[in-house]
Amino acid sequence: MRVIAIVNQKGGCGKTTTTVNLAGALAADGYRVLIVDMDPQAHATLAVGLEPDDLDANLYEVLVEPSGASRLDSVIIDVSDQIDIAPSSIVLSALEQKLATERHDARTERLAAAIDTLPPLYDYVLIDCPPNVGLLTFNALRAASEVIVPLETSFFAIDGVQKLLETISLLSDRIGHELHVRVLPTLYDGRTRYARQTLGDIRELFKELCFDSVIRLNVKLREAARQGVPISLYAPTANGALDYASVALELAASPPDQVAIRPSSLDEEEEPTVGGPPREVVVRFKDGVAGDVRIAGDFNGWVPDRGVRSLIASEGQERVWTKVLTLEPGTYQYRYVVDGEWREDPNNPQTAPGPTGQPNSILHVR
Repeated sequence: MRVIAIVNQKGGCGKTTTTVNLAGALAADGYRVLIVDMDPQAHATLAVGLEPDDLDANLYEVLVEPSGASRLDSVIIDVSDQIDIAPSSIVLSALEQKLATERHDARTERLAAAIDTLPPLYDYVLIDCPPNVGLLTFNALRAASEVIVPLETSFFAIDGVQKLLETISLLSDRIGHELHVRVLPTLYDGRTRYARQTLGDIRELFKELCFDSVIRLNVKLREAARQGVPISLYAPTANGALDYASVALELAASPPDQVAIRPSSLDEEEEPTVGGPPREVVVRFKDGVAGDVRIAGDFNGWVPDRGVRSLIASEGQERVWTKVLTLEPGTYQYRYVVDGEWREDPNNPQTAPGPTGQPNSILHVR
């Protein structure tokens, strides 16, 4: 079971949107997901169609007393076939004052102790954190082994995240608990030069900590939240659904310290038919305005540019990205990631529908 905290002390950067819609994307891939809503605003609870004031119990009852850890299973609510939630409420904001007299370790280990009592039902636990680094967020970080930091593609957001990463590092050292941190660019508008430049700055600054996937601005994400469902159920072909599906694939393909384990339903999918010695395959993408082009396919676990040699050159007003792949003979599906947006190959008319309905380009290696 992978426990992932979604953290950023800045509000409005997409924490709850990421928690709920990443849960939806993982569920669509066959994984069982538990959402833990640690934000007293209870936005994740609302985003899955529940009204916090109408619930009989929430996380407060689990965290307020040491003996409450065993109650977590009783407050969990089934919201879809593959998604459950441990809901929140405004009363959770009183927890810090309630626990003020307890020693630090006792206060910050409550959620970890509660999660440890869960039966082995879940592949992922996603913790939606409040927009501050207080007791509730500390609980989430103690319980988690991984952290996703949604980062709005803006200058001030970058500055805030640098400070947050320093805080997480200090906390990790203090408690002797290693956390694998990754940054997810959000609210990206690829139509503006500013956003493209900022995305480049984010990738340069955070390097391997940065997801290759990018979450684009998409009004369907807001509409899905209003309807109380993940976008994978509300608008499965919208950009927001495709972007979170990409994050889910990337996350599943690169767990910390282990090879990704796919659910049994995916194990039955056909693998590319291969045979014979590997050969070098070269594909090219031309564009006059793009700043970053990567390639992903079933040959590299859909992780953009993993195991790919890239070359960039100019031809007049256009830039040319050359991707050199080493593949065995067979048939493969792929897409380009252009400034964070997933696209089929414009020079390849052969396509096939992908898992979320989007067209993937087809590559035949003989």
